[in-house]
Amino acid sequence: MNLKFIKTDLILGIKSWLRSKGTVFWTILFPVLLIMIFGAIFSDTGNIEYDLVVQDLDDSELSEGFVYILKNISILTIIEIDIDEDITEYMLDEDKSVALQIPEDFSEKLQAYFVNTNASVNLTFYVDPSEQTTTGVIKSIISGMLYEYNMGLTQGKTVIGLEEEKTLGQNFTYIDFFVPGMIGFTIMTSMIYGSIERNTKYRKDGILRKLLTMPVTRAEWILSKMLFMLFLSFISTFVIILVGVLAWGLNIQINIFFFVIVICTSFMFSGLGMIIGRFVKEEETADMAGGAITFPMMFLAGTFFPLDQMPDFLQSVARLLPLYYVNEGLRNAMIHADLDKTLFFTGFVVAFTLIFFIAGVFLTKWKED
Repeated sequence: MNLKFIKTDLILGIKSWLRSKGTVFWTILFPVLLIMIFGAIFSDTGNIEYDLVVQDLDDSELSEGFVYILKNISILTIIEIDIDEDITEYMLDEDKSVALQIPEDFSEKLQAYFVNTNASVNLTFYVDPSEQTTTGVIKSIISGMLYEYNMGLTQGKTVIGLEEEKTLGQNFTYIDFFVPGMIGFTIMTSMIYGSIERNTKYRKDGILRKLLTMPVTRAEWILSKMLFMLFLSFISTFVIILVGVLAWGLNIQINIFFFVIVICTSFMFSGLGMIIGRFVKEEETADMAGGAITFPMMFLAGTFFPLDQMPDFLQSVARLLPLYYVNEGLRNAMIHADLDKTLFFTGFVVAFTLIFFIAGVFLTKWKED
């Protein structure tokens, strides 16, 4: 073994790394971002509280006592609604993922048990299938509470049960809700990395400078590249949908808003990539710079888990990120079919697109500074 060669090559590698200030910067910044993001998300998990909508249709002393027990569970914030409210519409309007409905015959069935031990009653547990983490946590809390309640009441026999009902119907599953976020995330990464890599490589190879001698305007060149990136966006999007339909039986809707959001997302993140590429001079640091932008948005924008799992200040940060509006816009267009919310989120996507794409076009130069 040639130890001298190993030592020399190692020293040369370290010196080469140190000469590239951009590489040093992004190498250090990336793990800092990693620990800061996950630390902020999960360090305060002991203080998280979950909203639980409760509708007491029985309105008796027994049902009120049951609600009182729920209110004493420190991790739950109980939101009581009137009996004349439509509980599923309330959940959708107020963006609540879980609700518990106490039936009209709650006290009647409990009292009947002492005469007929076969008597039982079920509470209805309404869940939003897209919020599996939240619904799973709350369901386990309520199930544990019901176990203790039944133990105290009947010494172990289940008198009060839990019946789950999905707010969007049984045809929807979690994968239906995951796919829109996956589409937004995939377009974001491919557009940002593609724009950064193309601009830095073209600048390094002198291609941008040579374009000045060609009979083509900067706008024409940029538009042709954007249309190519848009083509790639639709390819990846429909591949995701096709595989999802064939492998998992996806149940989603394709409408005009879907196409608008996909087109805007492609142009928006291409523009953001052009902005980053304007300041990343070295091709070797392009991937790191792209990761520093895409990585935080991937986890903070509600792509993989709901925002209510994060502290309040991070939820506020998430609402400043363009990917959040892409994810929510696609979910409302493809899953919820909520026109008002779809228009709301699509409006933000269009606004972000105009800002980033126009800025990217103006910052892209064919001349070196």
